[in-house]
Amino acid sequence: MTVRPHRRVVVIGDGGWGTTLAMLLHGNGVKVALWSAFNEHVEELRKHHENRRYLPGVKLPPELFVTADAFEAARGAELAISVVPTQFLRKVAEKFEDALEGEVPVVSATKGIEIETFKTPSEILTEVLGKRPIAVLSGPSHAEEVAVGLPASVVVASLDENLARAAQATLSCDCLRIYTHKDPKGAELGGALKNVIAIAAGTADGLGLGDNAKAALITRGIVEMARFGQAHGARSSTFFGLAGLGDLATTCYSRHSQNRHVGEQIGRGKKLEQILSEMQMVAEGVWTTRALFGPESEARGIPMPIAEQVNAVLFEGQDPRKAVSELMGRELAGEMDGLGGA
Repeated sequence: MTVRPHRRVVVIGDGGWGTTLAMLLHGNGVKVALWSAFNEHVEELRKHHENRRYLPGVKLPPELFVTADAFEAARGAELAISVVPTQFLRKVAEKFEDALEGEVPVVSATKGIEIETFKTPSEILTEVLGKRPIAVLSGPSHAEEVAVGLPASVVVASLDENLARAAQATLSCDCLRIYTHKDPKGAELGGALKNVIAIAAGTADGLGLGDNAKAALITRGIVEMARFGQAHGARSSTFFGLAGLGDLATTCYSRHSQNRHVGEQIGRGKKLEQILSEMQMVAEGVWTTRALFGPESEARGIPMPIAEQVNAVLFEGQDPRKAVSELMGRELAGEMDGLGGA
C-alpha cells in the first residue's frame, strides 16, 4: 500500500530532538515550522541559524521557519510532532488547542510520565487536543548524532496503521530508518522507563562498579520495564525491540545521555538538586521516577527493585552503595519470574 508523506508539518518544541526532526523534514522537502515557547530563543535561532542552547555546532538551514506563535506555526499543518518535556507538555498543548485543526494527527516524540496524573505524553495530548489520530516516535536517537547524519533506527507506533505508515514515509531519510509498530503503549512506556534504568547505570559508572554490574543492571532493567508494560496492556515483546532494549542501551552508555549523567554524578557524591541546577537539558528519568512512586502511581505490586532503589537514592536519601547491597542481597529468584509468556 502506497502512502503519501505529509507535506506540511509543525514541530512543537525547539530542544535538540525537535530541532533535529525539523532539519530532517526540511531536508526531505517538507514545509516545516519549528515552534518555540520563547521569543528570545526564536530570535537567537533566526539570527545564528544554530540552536546554541540545545544543539550547538549544528548549522540550521537558513530557510527553516521558526516562530513562537502557535497559530502561525500550525497554519496549514497536515501533521504535528510534539517534542516537549513531559512536565511542560500539558501547558504547551493548551496553546495549540485552538491553533491545531481537529483532524490533524499528532506524533508524540516525548519520553516520560506526568507526575501529577501518571499519564503518558500521548494521553496528555489526547486529553487536551481531543480525540484524533496519534502515534508515538521512540527508539535510540540522540539528537547530537542524528543531526550530523550518523545513522539511527527508531519506531513509529500507532493503532492507526495509515498514520504510522504516513509518518514513516514523512520522516525516513538516509540517516534515520523508521519501522512501524502496532504497540504505541509499549513504545511509549519503553521510552519513559528506560530513563530510570539509565540513572541506575550511570550511578554504577560513578561508583566504579565495572562492566559486569552495568550489564546486569541493563539486562535486569529491561525485565522490569517489560513487567510494568505487560501489566499496563503493552506487549512484553515491544520492550526487547528498538523502543525498549535499543533505547535503553544507548541511554545507558552514551556520553550524550542526560539520565546517565545524572546517575554518574550521584555515584560520585553530588546531590540531585546541584546536578539539575547545572544542567541545560531535561533529564526525564528523574521525573519519571517520581511519577512511578508518587500517589498516582500504578507501579505498586509490580516487581521493580532497580527502579525502587533509584527512587530511594534520588528522593529518600538512600546511599548509592547501600542501594547496590540491597539489590545484590534480595531473595534468589528465577530470571524471568513475573514476566508472563517469556
